[in-house]
Amino acid sequence: MMYGFNIGLSVVVLVLLFVVVNAIKVLREYQRGVIFTLGRYTSVKGPGLIFVIPIIQQMVRVDLRIVTMDVPSQDVISRDNVSVKVNAVIYFRVMEPDKAIIEVERYLDATSQLAQTTLRAVLGKHELDEMLSERDKLNNDIQHILDAQTDAWGIKVTAVEIKHIDLNETMVRAIARQAEAERERRAKVIHAEGERQTAQALMEAAEILATQPSALQLRYLQTLTQVAGDKTSTVVFPVPVDLLTSLMGGGDALSSSSGPTPGAGAGPAPHNAREAASADTTDVQATSTTGRLNPDADLL
Repeated sequence: MMYGFNIGLSVVVLVLLFVVVNAIKVLREYQRGVIFTLGRYTSVKGPGLIFVIPIIQQMVRVDLRIVTMDVPSQDVISRDNVSVKVNAVIYFRVMEPDKAIIEVERYLDATSQLAQTTLRAVLGKHELDEMLSERDKLNNDIQHILDAQTDAWGIKVTAVEIKHIDLNETMVRAIARQAEAERERRAKVIHAEGERQTAQALMEAAEILATQPSALQLRYLQTLTQVAGDKTSTVVFPVPVDLLTSLMGGGDALSSSSGPTPGAGAGPAPHNAREAASADTTDVQATSTTGRLNPDADLL
């Protein structure tokens, strides 16, 4: 009788020990336990030491840490009909463990599938240039859409990052040619702007030099100093046209201020002795003729 009692007591002790061992649960700081009592949701417990009644209650562990999920490469056709392959990574965490367990089956798989479809849908509305140059805007758009759709599941999408956009070789060469043409256009625009600024500065300098002629002479002397400083065997000596004009004007003024020269009214000077003798003979004949005509004039 005592032997049977001891066996029964041992069984009870083992059952109680089994119940206690299975009833005590320890949850870490980043874990929560969703408790179901007879199949119905009861509460969320944790972290720390919690007690779950075996057979009557069940607990589902939920991790609250941020999950990093890689989105597989997706074939996307952009709005300008360019086929590309895009992959991304999303960061999310569970904010409400009860919704993550009750509202959706396997919330990790559901979030992954939703991220893939959203990635294709959002990128398909943009052109290739926008995909390459406006990644931040695209990341924010995808993040907002995912966050709105997973809010009912108790999940918060914190960030989305597009990792890589794969292009074929033909498109890469086309983009390279486009970038080269854009750089050439910018170089021409910058050169033209420099020419315009240079012309403006030269016009202002010419106006200043026109008001102060002495400044032009100083600039001329400075240029000569720079030319003389070069180690060359040939020296170019430029002469300004304004300097020649001033010199010619000074010579005319000098000749006009000196007055007429002596003998200027006597006619041109003879070139040799024969011309001088001929001129004297002509003067003598003119005098004799005048002498013969004067008596007749007296008679009349």
